[in-house]
Amino acid sequence: MNAPHPLHVLHPVERQQGRELPHESARLHVTGEAVYIDDIPELRGTLYAALILSPVAHGELLGEGIDREAILREHGVVAVFTAADIPGENNCGPIIHDDPFLADGKVEFLGQPVAVVVAREMLYAREAARKARVAVQELPAILSIDEAMAHQSFVMPAKLITRGKPAEAIAAAPHRVKGRTTCGQQEQFYLEGQIAYAVPREDGQLTIYVSTQHPDGNQREAAAALNLHTHDIEVICRRMGGGFGGKEGNSSIFSQSAALAAFKLNRPVKLRANRDDDMTITGKRHDFRIDYEAGFDDEGRILGLDVVLASRCGYSTDYSGPVNDRAILHIDNCYYLPNLHIVGHRCKTNMQSATAFRGFGGPQGMFGIETVIEDIAHQLGKDPLDVRRINLYQDPALSGDPGSLTTQYNQPIEDWIGDKVIDQLEAESGYHARREQVNAFNQTSRHRKKGLALVPLKFGISFTATMLNQGGALVHIYQDGSVSVNHGGTEMGQGLNTKMAQVAADGLGIPVEYVRVTGTDTQKVPNASATAASSGADINGAAINNACDQLRERLKPVAARLLKCEPDAVEFIAGYAHAKGADPASGNDTRVPWPQVVKHAWLDRVGLSVTGFYMTPDIAYDFQSLQGRAFYYFCYGAAVTEVEIDTRTGEWWLQAVDIVHDVGRSINPAIDKGQIEGAYIQGMGWLTMEECIWDRNGKLLTHGPSTYKIPVAGDIPEHFKVSLFDGENVKPTPYRSKAVGEPPLMLALSAFFAVRDAVSASAGHKVPVDLVAPATPERILLACERARAALA
Repeated sequence: MNAPHPLHVLHPVERQQGRELPHESARLHVTGEAVYIDDIPELRGTLYAALILSPVAHGELLGEGIDREAILREHGVVAVFTAADIPGENNCGPIIHDDPFLADGKVEFLGQPVAVVVAREMLYAREAARKARVAVQELPAILSIDEAMAHQSFVMPAKLITRGKPAEAIAAAPHRVKGRTTCGQQEQFYLEGQIAYAVPREDGQLTIYVSTQHPDGNQREAAAALNLHTHDIEVICRRMGGGFGGKEGNSSIFSQSAALAAFKLNRPVKLRANRDDDMTITGKRHDFRIDYEAGFDDEGRILGLDVVLASRCGYSTDYSGPVNDRAILHIDNCYYLPNLHIVGHRCKTNMQSATAFRGFGGPQGMFGIETVIEDIAHQLGKDPLDVRRINLYQDPALSGDPGSLTTQYNQPIEDWIGDKVIDQLEAESGYHARREQVNAFNQTSRHRKKGLALVPLKFGISFTATMLNQGGALVHIYQDGSVSVNHGGTEMGQGLNTKMAQVAADGLGIPVEYVRVTGTDTQKVPNASATAASSGADINGAAINNACDQLRERLKPVAARLLKCEPDAVEFIAGYAHAKGADPASGNDTRVPWPQVVKHAWLDRVGLSVTGFYMTPDIAYDFQSLQGRAFYYFCYGAAVTEVEIDTRTGEWWLQAVDIVHDVGRSINPAIDKGQIEGAYIQGMGWLTMEECIWDRNGKLLTHGPSTYKIPVAGDIPEHFKVSLFDGENVKPTPYRSKAVGEPPLMLALSAFFAVRDAVSASAGHKVPVDLVAPATPERILLACERARAALA
């Protein structure tokens, strides 16, 4: 390993903001030195756990559901635990406590954990779990959205928004369109699977190392399960190999199972699910059935819209409430809908509880409105971009309508730049020239057809649960001037810790090399919200800024004495304390090195450790009525995608992608562009190739990489251009930056609608296209055949 730089010989730049620094663990990733949960050296006496799973989708357990004695006779087995062994609350439901981590009395999906087997080796535990027979009386199961709607089976009541007079507007409109579409589930498919390592400590305490997006949730739920206080449980996560929402709540299933076994046996216990079990146990993205009717004028302007969203939530509530709420809140995308009625149904089915996934309902809502836009464009024979433009939000001073820059949930849009983003992308991508090229190709190509689509996005940033919009940080300065930062966010490969090091460095006026961001630890920063809702950099960065502000104020009097000036004249820039007005590059006695200031502060007994805190302001939202300021600000973006399909086979090729995306004043453009590219590809996977397939008994058939297809390097086009929109956040986030985790996933809607455009071209754009997501080759082929049959 390279020796660290001596702090006094660094040649830092003045500011870290905007630097394209590599990911703080990049070298460790490529050398294999990065430590994940399974890499932590195991303590002597460590045991291994595996989960016994339900073989049916719905049923009553007979007794405990297992034969304890038979399991204990299996080679290497030490113990087996069921719900009856849990001393406290049996729950892993993150909001409503309706989700046991071990089935109790009944099972409600095929793959639900029934018991924990503990053995001397991982292999022994897994073999015993696989051989175990679950005693269950099978009951009828509800598996689909259609079945749930027919049986009125819901995990919670429906919610709705009504604005204006949609029924009257639709009835009076010159044109109407009515239809149904669906968008599918999606497996998070993180590289590092679900894993927990629970280690007993003295006096009944536990330390749990978990691959988790929400250490605080794992901590609280484990404490409740074991009848301990929260301070008895410490949860640590240095890094994850991906999360994408799948480790926000689902990780508690595994951490609590490991904690139960470790607590009962007073031995360290590791539970690492294999990929098949992981995919069988954990929840996916919610799939939606979307029914719509719209009335519109000759230009394609939507006059009235009626939408019913029905999602498959699985057997418990999980995050289905806020996911479905966000779908309702994003049905508008970038469009002003003056007369709207929208209802969201949360369907209960005997499947894994659908859970958080990047976008959190926003993609599904946007998929709905963009389908409507495409249908309108086809009916009028217009370019869909023209229909999109005519429906965009607009300044009331231009539109004459006082509501034309206010959402359906009554939030004024204060940062609208959606039209500017589209303008920039339209020019950069050469959209109209490419449209002509695509049309010309399709005129002469019989079996291959090209498609093109430009789709914008507007995505709200904040947790819709107001209390979650808070963050904490702990910043230490050591005597040599080095700095340790801990915050409540978790690093899952998205570069959060790199950005937070840059924020801390500029907050103290020092080079980023002085700063080390340490692993997330519930005993350092308590009560932290999950790293979700794209808020990690906003709330944790602001908390770090708050801590750094306090530390600078403490250090100013120390530096003032060394500089012989007033404390208010002190500035910290590029690793030095300066007196205002002095030239930082002069090299004379008007500046003092940072380590020297810190050393004198310690000698003067100045505190060099501070906690920072931040709460997001300006949010006033009623989650029952779905009205108010749900979001602190909005992110914008747009993408042009060009594809080619083979109408004889359904194969398709992603040929070119052009993106303009709004990240405000970027903290780290390299990381932001990487997030945009990755999010687009993940969204493209959801919409075109990733398909969860179940049999009639509720068994997931696509439960591993051999049966579930995700995008790979070969799916990335040679032309993949990402431009960052030149602007800044109107809100005072760190550096006036904007969130970048979730919003760009919706850019991939352009991929789906480009495929749909190509299918439409197979019948000369003369008949409506019947294509749902994911647009797999099979669906593309069948859609082409249906279109040609309708034409004939």
